[in-house]
Amino acid sequence: MKIGVKLTTLIGGLMVSAGMLATALIPSSLSGESRAPIFLIYLCYGIIGGFGVGAGYNAIISTAQKWFPKNRGFATGISVAAFGFSTVVFAPMISALINKFEVNITFFILSAMFAVVVLVMFGFIENPDQTSDSSEITYKDKQYTSSEMVKSLRFYLISLSMMFGASVFFVIMPDLKDLAQNRGAEEYAMVLVMVMGVANALGRLCIPTLSDKIGREPACLIILSATALGAFGLCVVQGGLLIAMVVVIAFSYGGIAGLYPVLTSDNFGVKNVGSNYGMVMIGFMISAIVFPFAISKIDAHLLKFISLGLLAATGTTLVVILRLVNAKRKREAQIAEV
Repeated sequence: MKIGVKLTTLIGGLMVSAGMLATALIPSSLSGESRAPIFLIYLCYGIIGGFGVGAGYNAIISTAQKWFPKNRGFATGISVAAFGFSTVVFAPMISALINKFEVNITFFILSAMFAVVVLVMFGFIENPDQTSDSSEITYKDKQYTSSEMVKSLRFYLISLSMMFGASVFFVIMPDLKDLAQNRGAEEYAMVLVMVMGVANALGRLCIPTLSDKIGREPACLIILSATALGAFGLCVVQGGLLIAMVVVIAFSYGGIAGLYPVLTSDNFGVKNVGSNYGMVMIGFMISAIVFPFAISKIDAHLLKFISLGLLAATGTTLVVILRLVNAKRKREAQIAEV
């Protein structure tokens, strides 16, 4: 049973707030331990809050695409760029709150803020009237359900290319400060984190917008190739060039986050893009869990970055195959029409 985009957004937002509230209620000392059990933080902040983020995120970007069917890349880019810029805005604010209050109090404040914003704003999220001109444009092609989509080779090419492409960002982000210190850019370590956030947000806006002009697959090839080159570049670069490579990777990762929702709707339709993109993001989830752990087992730094470059190159290859598959489908459709 579909519960609608408005209710999905409300539930997602309130789950984010509930996850933060539950985290705030975790005592700093439990059962004689010096700090809260990590599994409770994973449960409250990670699972409850994370599920809420995913639900609200997918609902909002799918709605944006339906309102602007001719500029779906730009509409999606605006939505996910706002998501990306939130790290730039909230990081210093949260740091200031933690410095002034205890961590638990900070989570209480954030929980209240998110609840208020969601209750005020969720009512504005709704799909366009299906009898409108925009809906006629949006729904003229076959609209795949998720069960139909997973039977298609294109689904696996899209999800796996996302999995391999995002891996580079997931691996280098946690070790960014150490990487800067080891490569002669120690004085820029804190600035690098902020610049990376800005580059991430700009990639979310610029790449989907570019894809409206040049096509989804060409745009995807650009960012995945740039990711691979950035990873290979990290094998040798020092100082300022290190910052440049990290910015390229962050910008490309933002491009992945903004482009893949419209790549999904281009291939499987806009009507069910919320649930369909949720399925595609299984690759994203696997990437975030598996690759940081697997790559951490590689001791040699050179081999680590070569491995990351090869992963991104594999994603690029999968998009090339996707493009060939879609070209074949288009030719077959043209022949069938004749």
